[in-house]
Amino acid sequence: MKAAKRFLGVILFALMAVGTRAEEPSGQGLETLFSMTMKDTHGQPMSLSRFRGQPLIVNFWARVCPPCREEIPELTALQSQYGKRGLVVLGIALENDPEKVREFLAAYDAGYLAALTGEQEGYALMRALGNAESFLPFTLLIDRKGEVVLNKRGIFREGDFQGVAKKLLP
Repeated sequence: MKAAKRFLGVILFALMAVGTRAEEPSGQGLETLFSMTMKDTHGQPMSLSRFRGQPLIVNFWARVCPPCREEIPELTALQSQYGKRGLVVLGIALENDPEKVREFLAAYDAGYLAALTGEQEGYALMRALGNAESFLPFTLLIDRKGEVVLNKRGIFREGDFQGVAKKLLP
């Protein structure tokens, strides 16, 4: 019995690590996202309304999440490669301490914007955006019209981006 439970646990973890699509976010969830003001990595207010109308990758993460760390180089590469075309990669850390997040991102050479929201607020926002289980990492790709072209629970890869790049960056 223990072996069967362990086997099922390994299968479940493997499926989650591969990534799954989340439910479609509600329009109200996106309005909530764009109406929020979070802290930046220096503790200053960052209004997310400034990103409305831009192609956007929104990636929810936490320092304690190993798959979240794995995504950082790919998100950095996407920002570097497509930033000139208007793409903005925004990492939303479910954290409270700007200094720790800033140091963490520097240690991983993250080359994109980051905002902080408290853990409870972040989980509530993820649920409103279609991630009912509050699974990390969680990524949304939002086009210039404010429509979600991809939402994904699990590790976000460049291939995920390439599959919708034409919709995101016409």
